[in-house]
Amino acid sequence: MPGTRKLGRTSDHRKAMLRAMVTYLLENGKIETTVTRAKEVRSMAEKMITTAKTNDLHSKRQVLAYVTKEDVVKKLFDEIAPKYAERNGGYTRIVKIGPRRGDAAEMAIISLVD
Repeated sequence: MPGTRKLGRTSDHRKAMLRAMVTYLLENGKIETTVTRAKEVRSMAEKMITTAKTNDLHSKRQVLAYVTKEDVVKKLFDEIAPKYAERNGGYTRIVKIGPRRGDAAEMAIISLVD
């Protein structure tokens, strides 16, 4: 798994959180989260898109093992991956939006590049 950030969570909780965030990013196109989480989500989301670009049964099974919703996997293979067919990486963008009101954590918006 890419990255070495622990994000203050146990490994099971961290993996579940990242899986959910990657699924939500692929489903909706953007997420607002902290900068460190966004960097971790970026690495996994880009791996999922790169895997989906091959579009064979093995890659579908690999993506289904990580992404939690089947309709999001279908969208990834039918819409998102073909859009980035000519692009070698850099499918996401992280934009910092300033500190969070409650605890002043640095916030960011991670979105898919058009």
